[in-house]
Amino acid sequence: MLQHIRASETWSAKNKVQRGFTLVELLVVISILGILAAVVVFSVSGISDKGQTSACKSDSSEIHTAIAAYQAKNNATDEPTMVQLVSGGLLTAPSTLYSVAWSAGAVTLTGINACVGVAG
Repeated sequence: MLQHIRASETWSAKNKVQRGFTLVELLVVISILGILAAVVVFSVSGISDKGQTSACKSDSSEIHTAIAAYQAKNNATDEPTMVQLVSGGLLTAPSTLYSVAWSAGAVTLTGINACVGVAG
């Protein structure tokens, strides 16, 4: 049937602009694009979470290193605050992800906002 229609004089007289795509072809292309969009959205959605976790771990490690350097420079028993670490030149700025607390000579980093519950 399709060959008969295409063989008719009116079909061959139409130029490419007039022929266009069929509804089925358009639906197939739209379906494929929808599937690809869904795959991209789900694969990209976890990237920011991984980045935030990495930033928390990095900041925690940096603070621990700065505390160790402060204690080695000044006195092994000193318990520096965030302000002392910055003023001593061991940190460039106070952490926006952690606060420093001391109890019984051990440092405790408390996560702020996004770093709550992230092991550093």
